[in-house]
Parts: sequence; structure tokens; C-alpha cells
Amino acid sequence: MLEDKNQKKTSLSELGEFGLIEHLTKNITINQETTIKSIGDDAAVLDFNDKKVVISTDLLVEGVHFDLAYMPLKHLGYKAVVANLSDICAMNAKPSQITVSLAMSNRFPLEAIEELYSGIQLAAKIYNVDIIGGDTTSSQKGLIISITAIGETLLDDITYRNGAQPTDLLVVTGDIGAAYMGLQVLEREKQVFQVNPNNQPDLEQYSYLIERQLKPEARTDIKELLSKLEVKPTAMIDISDGLSSEILHICKQSNVGCNLYEDKIPADPQLINVCEEFNLDITTIALSGGEDYELLFTIKMEDFDKIKANPNFSIIGHMVEEKEGTHLITRANTKIPLKARGWNALQNE
Repeated sequence: MLEDKNQKKTSLSELGEFGLIEHLTKNITINQETTIKSIGDDAAVLDFNDKKVVISTDLLVEGVHFDLAYMPLKHLGYKAVVANLSDICAMNAKPSQITVSLAMSNRFPLEAIEELYSGIQLAAKIYNVDIIGGDTTSSQKGLIISITAIGETLLDDITYRNGAQPTDLLVVTGDIGAAYMGLQVLEREKQVFQVNPNNQPDLEQYSYLIERQLKPEARTDIKELLSKLEVKPTAMIDISDGLSSEILHICKQSNVGCNLYEDKIPADPQLINVCEEFNLDITTIALSGGEDYELLFTIKMEDFDKIKANPNFSIIGHMVEEKEGTHLITRANTKIPLKARGWNALQNE
């Protein structure tokens, strides 16, 4: 998208911190009954009565978690919210409120921050969560976004990572690996653009993969769906760092092992085609990719019949005794150790 160089840019220094907050939040409406007081005081006030509160925070840093060369600011705001809501869903809870904190350098005019915030507000509207506070400050190095998500659930519904038992079934929602391949497509097109800025990429054949990377969705539907099916997960986690890493988190905290079946891992047809184009192994992408924001959970064996035909779920393995270890069962029926090769923000370059 070409930028209008004649368009007026408003310096954030013209507004100041409190002016910016007032400007960004002036149209925010409150929809949750649990929100007693939102923006405008020293702290928000929430009332959850007999329900329990779950809270999660994520930090997104420019150059580490996102690249503005291909990540539109509106999409970035939307994705930042989704990433946090996904953590609430992984507790088998319902998201209800978020706080939003921003740090930005002086290269960002007001109009850019408005665009970012429009994505945040769109996500809040779609997922019916209230924006109830946050903070703004300056940054010496680009853009930093911190979002805290708050959710509610009954005590008996909360699902931790440590409840899986041997013989439990391992289940995943949706499909896996598409977000990572969307990133690979965007990185490739960025390199092409740097060589030839006049090149206009045709990304139609990659539309699903790119959408999974730039505009993922949180699985807020799963809690209600499982409740209707009368299935209570024994352990649950969201897939942000790669399928293998998340499985190993559950195994470690539940003191169990696992057999994951390669041929059961769900993949979109577009992912299969693009992996062939990039000459990449689809299982490696599914295991290590990350940012799918699907839910991975375990259920008791007796709940198999309740979910076996449901298109939202894929049964991809089962838990075993801890001493048996964690393994991938390949299509050739070979048993190989399952290793964590997912995203690590602190790894050396």
C-alpha cells in the first residue's frame, strides 16, 4: 500500500501522554457486567461475584516479535489482543477485559498509533472484551506492546497444564503450521521487494497462510463447545510456540509421557502445497512453527465418542507413563524422541 507523503502527520508530543490516552480511548464503550470502573481512575474495578479470575500478560517487541515491513499496524493491534485472549482460553475460561500499554519512538506519528489502536479496538469488539486501562510511554527503539487479559470461569472449570493422566487422549483444535508458513511467504516477499521495489507480489495462492500469520483468531468458542459436549479437559495449553513445545509443557507439568502420531496432525491443503514449494517437511513445520493459537488439550479415554466426529477437533495421540518418554510415531511407524524446537525469544541469533 502506497503512503500519501502529503498526508499530515501529528506528532505525539503535541498531545502528551494524557492527551494521547484520552484521544485513543474516547470512543471506548463498556459491555461487560463485571466491569464496574474502567479507564479514567488510578485502577479499574471489576466484580466477578462467585467466579474466579484468570489473568495473563504478553509483551510484543518490534524486531523480535513482529516486523512492520509486512505487518500492518491495524493487524498488529488485532493480533496482540488475540495472542493474550488465547492464553485465557487455554485456562478453559472466558475473556472479559484487557489492559493495553504502548511504548513508541518518535518516528510514529499519531495517525500510526491510531491505526494500531483501531486493530486493538476491533479485536475487543469482536471478542466482546472491555478495554479497561493501560499505560503509554516513549521508547528509544521502536514499538513495544504489552497487553494484559483478564477472564472469568467457575472454579471447577479451570484447566491447568498439570492434569493429564496416562491413557488420556491428546486433542488439538483446527489445523497446525499455517501461521509459520505465512511468515515464510512474507519474509520471502520482503527480500524480493528489497531487491526490486517495483515488484508487486501475487499472494492470492497464499491467502490462508498469510491470514493465519497476520490476523489469527483465538478459540473462544471451544469452552462452550466442550461444555455442550459434556467434556472436561484434564490439561490444556494454547499453541503459540510450536506443537512439540506445548506437548512437552503438558508432559513435564503432568509427569506423563506421550505418543504423538504424525499422520494425525491436521494440516490445511494450502500448507501442504506451500511446504512442497519451499521444499520443507510439513511435520517439522507443524511441530516447530508456532503462532497457530489453537488449543491443545487432553481428555479422558471415555470421552472419545463425544468428540470423535466433531470437525473442530483432531485426536493426535495419547498420554503414557512418564518412564515411557515422549515420542513421535512417524508415518512409517518409527518411534523417534519428541523434541522442543519451537519459538524461543531469548535464544542466541
